[in-house]
Amino acid sequence: MECRKFELTINSANDLREVRRLFKMKVYAKVLIGSNKNMEKRTPVDKHGQTNPAWNYTMKYSISEPWLQHHGTMVVIKLYCKRKLGDRYIGEVHQSLKQLFDYAHPMGGSAVVHFPVQIGSAESQGQLCFSYRFGDKVAIEKLMLAESIASFLLTSPHGAT
Repeated sequence: MECRKFELTINSANDLREVRRLFKMKVYAKVLIGSNKNMEKRTPVDKHGQTNPAWNYTMKYSISEPWLQHHGTMVVIKLYCKRKLGDRYIGEVHQSLKQLFDYAHPMGGSAVVHFPVQIGSAESQGQLCFSYRFGDKVAIEKLMLAESIASFLLTSPHGAT
């Protein structure tokens, strides 16, 4: 089976809905690809931007090639405000992985995009900016071997210095 590296950088958001009245908003993003909870990742919390957070945080994934062939595999980015009494939902962006791939492919596999942050089915407030890059196709076995070697070199006391 073949797969591709997929790098997703959550850059920033602007004009988000204010969900906290008394204290500063501290915003983070959760990213899920497909319905695989094991692939869920999140950004650090932005403590200063409030309704205009900035992260410039990159997440790396290995995406199987069949996921790029149909519109059903979604990239879901949910924004939350960090709170001691439970985090508060701000909104989300849904985009088809295939659409992102088809858009970026003619430009060398990478793009910077802006999408409205949806609150409900029709309502939106604010925008999310992210960039992404798809790598070349590789056999999954080769990718797993390369990741294992890199992990070993990073954690081994005798690894590369």
